[in-house]
Order: sequence, then C-alpha cells, then structure tokens
Amino acid sequence: MTITKRIAAAVFTASMLALTGCASGPFAKSEKTESPKQYAGDALITTKVKAALVNDPMLKAREINVETYQGTVQLSGFVATREEAAKAGTVARGIEGVTSVKNDIRLK
Repeated sequence: MTITKRIAAAVFTASMLALTGCASGPFAKSEKTESPKQYAGDALITTKVKAALVNDPMLKAREINVETYQGTVQLSGFVATREEAAKAGTVARGIEGVTSVKNDIRLK
C-alpha cells in the first residue's frame, strides 16, 4: 500500500470517528437538523475534500480543518501563504457535491 493510500485511509478513518458524535463546530446549532441521508452525504463530502487536500503536494492538509453542512464546506486552520489558502479553496470547490466553500483559513 502506498503512503498516499495509507494517508487517505487514515484521514477517512479519522473523519468517520470524528463525525460519529459531532454536535459542535461552526455549523452546529440546535435548530439545524439533517436527515441521515444528508448527514452521510456531508460526511462523504468532508472525507473527499480531506483526501484531496492530502493528495495535493502544495498543501499541508494536517493543518486544515474541514466541516460540511448541507453541501457547504468550511475550511479553517493555518497555512504559510495566501496561495496555499486559495489552493485549498479551489481543491474543495472541485469535489462533487460541494455547493459552496467558506474559506476561513488563516496565515501563520
């Protein structure tokens, strides 16, 4: 198994574990509810975005957080350059199912 596949598998596993009891974060509000189908779709989008970020050699994906709610992806974390922040947004927008991207990545 290549290192890229191992990293993608680790990101996927971590995503699934993090999402199983997730009720906090910028999208968590008591009045917002998702059907199980929407939740699963958002979890899949989050996983795909994280994997795409990991596979991009320009980005340090471990420093970028990804959350998804109803197709809207929110990116947060820290990067070294504006180009890296913009690249992360571009990568996220390229994932099927993403309706919009809120890029809250900050510079170190």
